[in-house]
Amino acid sequence: MAREKTDKLPFISELPKPVGLGIFYAMALILMLIIVLHTNVLADQHTEMLKKICACILIVMSMVLVTVWYDKLMVLPVELYNSRKLIRRLAVNDFKKRYAGSYMGVVWALVQPVVTVLMYWFVFDRIFQQKSQLVAGGIDVPYVLFLTTGLVPWFFFNEALMNGTTSLLEYNYLVKKVLFKISILPLIKVIAALFIHVFFAGVMIAVSCMYGFYPTIYTIQIFYYAICEFILVLSICYTTCAVVVFFRDLTQILAIVLQVGQWATPILWDINMLPDNLKWIIKLNPMTYIVNGYRNAIYGNEWFFEHFYSSTYFWIVVVTLFFIGSLIFKRSKTHFADVL
Repeated sequence: MAREKTDKLPFISELPKPVGLGIFYAMALILMLIIVLHTNVLADQHTEMLKKICACILIVMSMVLVTVWYDKLMVLPVELYNSRKLIRRLAVNDFKKRYAGSYMGVVWALVQPVVTVLMYWFVFDRIFQQKSQLVAGGIDVPYVLFLTTGLVPWFFFNEALMNGTTSLLEYNYLVKKVLFKISILPLIKVIAALFIHVFFAGVMIAVSCMYGFYPTIYTIQIFYYAICEFILVLSICYTTCAVVVFFRDLTQILAIVLQVGQWATPILWDINMLPDNLKWIIKLNPMTYIVNGYRNAIYGNEWFFEHFYSSTYFWIVVVTLFFIGSLIFKRSKTHFADVL
């Protein structure tokens, strides 16, 4: 396994630095131009101007950082792509290994989401007998559907982050192999968590149909928001999995942060309940963008590009987190084998 050959990616691995930077600069300038020209006539123009200034500052800062650390930042994406076949095989094996030895096997991975949804359905729809308990974004939505569309992405984020954080500790025997690319280990854990998320998303759609919210053209946005969340949690994992090797208490800290984060994210409550001067604080949480996106895909009937500034902010945060994670992981990995 450690000596397995991987496919090469000539376009990326042999791409000259000036060309790569030129492509990045062009994309950044196009995005900046779109931000400057974009106008929301219904919003407060002073606030819109502040948003544009902040977005442009963040883009310029990212251009400077990429220019300085281009060579270091490109190492991780190239390694991941070149090891894509190995990643796919190890992710499937990791998912199967988790339930190896049990009679029902991977069925246990599917039981939890079904039981969770049935529990909420029984409590809120049968015991309380309230068909519609919430008005979310002007739409009369049953609370169990509102809750399910928030829990589905959160469960994926929670499981992927915790498993990705401990990936190096779990596969410590591979970390000690000189030729093995340990950068793929967090990705393996995130992909394994994605398998369960796919089934859970199917349960979410089934629940929405049960309450009369049938799939529409907007539903395909689930794929977009799943990709967003996948990259977000992977970006965080490269930082946490590197730090936890030297500071094992991080897993306990993360568990507490996730517990608090579930309440700081509009999962159990509607963000529209907050006054306008507090909404922006909650929107700084990237998972707010994901949770609201899932709800828009199921019953909100809104495209992600209609929330232009939220989308721009989210991707700026994700790219920044990925860059930070890449640098921390690359700087720390030479010491992993010694500590583990």
